Amino acid sequence: MGKLYIVPTPVGNLEDMTLRAIRILKEVDFILAEDTRTSAVLLKHFEIKNPMQSHHKFNEHKTVESTVNRIKGGETAALISDAGTPGISDPGFLIVRECVRNGIEVECLPGATAFVPAIVVSGLPNDTFVFEGFL
Repeated sequence: MGKLYIVPTPVGNLEDMTLRAIRILKEVDFILAEDTRTSAVLLKHFEIKNPMQSHHKFNEHKTVESTVNRIKGGETAALISDAGTPGISDPGFLIVRECVRNGIEVECLPGATAFVPAIVVSGLPNDTFVFEGFL
């Protein structure tokens, strides 16, 4: 059985991409991208040539089953969004849920996410907070 990686992408600065994220994207069998046009720029910059397929809020209900079947068949996949961590106000919940239901390992890499820097520089206490999505 394969594996699904959740791979955060930079929020505005390509230098924020982690070395591990680049390595994983080069090693997986295919990449699920929220917007293939935006992701193509990122992949080209880091010389990542792995196949990419569209996976966004308008098609994820149709692609989840075939994607899970590919992973169950032994392929590895990475899910990326336009910016930040997939599943945080971006597509990702459905594919992760179905992988978990099917006993597929899901690994989320640490990395870029927009709300953490916003909280840190806000000057507000940040020992407890609630994130209810982007406004």
